[in-house]
Amino acid sequence: MRVLTTPGTTGSGSISTRPHGFWGMVILIATEGTVFLALLSAYFFIRAASKTWPQGDIKPPELARISFFTVILLASSLPLFWGEAAIKRGRVTQLRLALLISFLMGLAFIVNQIFEFSSLEFHASDNAYASLFIVITGLHGLHLLVGLLMSVVVQLKAAIGWFDADRHLTVTVFSMYWHFVDVVWIAVFSSLYLSAHLR
Repeated sequence: MRVLTTPGTTGSGSISTRPHGFWGMVILIATEGTVFLALLSAYFFIRAASKTWPQGDIKPPELARISFFTVILLASSLPLFWGEAAIKRGRVTQLRLALLISFLMGLAFIVNQIFEFSSLEFHASDNAYASLFIVITGLHGLHLLVGLLMSVVVQLKAAIGWFDADRHLTVTVFSMYWHFVDVVWIAVFSSLYLSAHLR
């Protein structure tokens, strides 16, 4: 006897497709990842064509402080891994704590970036290096700011009991975005900070 199935399910009745929210975030990540890839490609193309780097006698960015905050930002993904695993077991309190810790770590990074921007000795209009540095780091900072706002929404939902072991798609989708922002920063930090000190 033939088993009738409905779209999105298997013959046993189990879901075979992921929720639309998941795929929406995948598309967003792919799109934004392409934007950063294009910008970083432009950075290395212009660098290869320049006699000196950074251009215009600009000093390479200092590594000590940004390295410290890079560790803070990348480590902010760890509480989210813990929180997502916790809510899948119905542990809402752990999720709330994880979201708060991750938020504070991301906030510390963005505050440092604001301080860094305020102390820059060049402007975007000075040359190609200055323009790319500000645009790329600024765009990443904007993505992180969006992530912080998303975190606030998720934290509010967690506070009112929105999530449980069976309903936590929002947490998963938010975690995907946050991890994406962290991974992008690895590329940005390696390209704009570390490589600028290589001759």
